[in-house]
Amino acid sequence: MTLDAQSHLNGEHLLVVSGPSGSGKTTLIRRLLMTVPRLHFTVSHTTRSRRPGETPGKDYHFVNHAKFDAMIAAKAFVEWADVHGERYGTSWSELEAPDKNDRTMILDVDVQGAEAVRKLMPASISVFIMPPSMQELRRRLMNRESHWTRSMENRLETARHEISMYHCFDFIVVNDVLDNALGALVHIVNALELRTQRQIRRVRSILGEQ
Repeated sequence: MTLDAQSHLNGEHLLVVSGPSGSGKTTLIRRLLMTVPRLHFTVSHTTRSRRPGETPGKDYHFVNHAKFDAMIAAKAFVEWADVHGERYGTSWSELEAPDKNDRTMILDVDVQGAEAVRKLMPASISVFIMPPSMQELRRRLMNRESHWTRSMENRLETARHEISMYHCFDFIVVNDVLDNALGALVHIVNALELRTQRQIRRVRSILGEQ
């Protein structure tokens, strides 16, 4: 993990969503973006191959290792991490452009990335998506493959470690029933946007202090 601390952003517009593989995090974020269209999804860069149904520039910016290395050298990332042999990173440009429009940004990162963002942007809000049980998590991982593999075992071990870090997050959403978990995320977004820091411009307008 590497981190560049040059940004002026404090993260008050940022909702960081994390969770282990198989928690349903990606599905929840997609549903959240459809439910609350005013949000902005920050698209990460990755070196992994595109999966069926994924759109470049919408789901991820797919780049090769050489390009990723060049971006690291140029200090283009807020955070980046090596996950199961592939790299993932959030660029500064993804965070800075929508911030000018006062929009809430959704950042989909692993636990390492969430920790890095919290340290750099303490005003950000972090949410951990928790599976209802380890047995259910194992079942969800099994549904991705025809049989249990060493790679899946590694993912399950990583998930156990990530879940042990739950106490570092501001909110925990247990994804047992998708609609219930989605409702919880919507409530968190609404609360984030009602924080005092986000309402200053409106308050000043009401008081005639523009």
